[in-house]
Amino acid sequence: MPEHDGERQQGLVTQQLGVFLHAQREQIAQRWADEPLFRSVFTVSRDEAVEASRAVVDALAEVARAGRVDAPDATGFTLVREQLARMAASRSRAGLSISQVTTEVETLRPAVSRLLVADLAGAPEERVRACDSALTVLMGTLRLVVMETALNEGQALIERQQLQLLEVATPVVRLWDGVVAVPLIGTLDSARSQVVMETLLDAVVEQQARFAILDITGVPTVDSLVAQHLMRTVAAARLMGAECVVSGIRPAIAQTIVHLGLDLGTVVTRASLADALAYALHRLDVTVVGPAPGGAGTP
Repeated sequence: MPEHDGERQQGLVTQQLGVFLHAQREQIAQRWADEPLFRSVFTVSRDEAVEASRAVVDALAEVARAGRVDAPDATGFTLVREQLARMAASRSRAGLSISQVTTEVETLRPAVSRLLVADLAGAPEERVRACDSALTVLMGTLRLVVMETALNEGQALIERQQLQLLEVATPVVRLWDGVVAVPLIGTLDSARSQVVMETLLDAVVEQQARFAILDITGVPTVDSLVAQHLMRTVAAARLMGAECVVSGIRPAIAQTIVHLGLDLGTVVTRASLADALAYALHRLDVTVVGPAPGGAGTP
């Protein structure tokens, strides 16, 4: 029973805190709008900062009424996670670390605490302490939510940048009408292999290519998953109506393919990119005429 009574009392405290936050949302929002976290992010107008502050106060009120002041995954935080992510990202771009951003979140508490104490004037001191303690826990949870959101946003940014780097490192070159090539250099892992496939297939469609050359001269080695990715790329290009030619297979890669027992019987391979281009041009009935003896300047 004492344990149940304690839980019930804690529930009453968080409910009262939630009611307070809802009732005083305008007062709190006006004070928060002048704090660095909001003032430095929402610079178009103060009204914008006030509106953003209201949204955060509403979220805190919902979390408190639900009795989940110590739960970063509380439903009430869902509605403001995107806003908090934008705020944290903005402050990070201004040069602040995640720790400094969360410290700015902590500076929001004193203004709310003063309003809470004033609102509870005349209430038993024990109840005031309990409500203020619940507020401290709630604001600490908000700090965790901001930190978690900022870290997730940072990780998402890193992943986007990595994908962009992969795309930049996987250029598609138009060698001739109907002939495109992807010259690959460096380590070829599963993620990059997937980008190669997508990039090459897009180029086949855009260029209406009949031949697609995968040149792996600059790839030192591949693992079994990458080798299978390359084979699937060849098959996918064929389904798109293009013949895929693999050039520049190094001895180590050849050994991997043989060891895996992959069937290259239907795949056209050539020793070099030049040989692959010559093959494609021959299939297109294109005749390349070399320079005249003595060069263009010969009389």
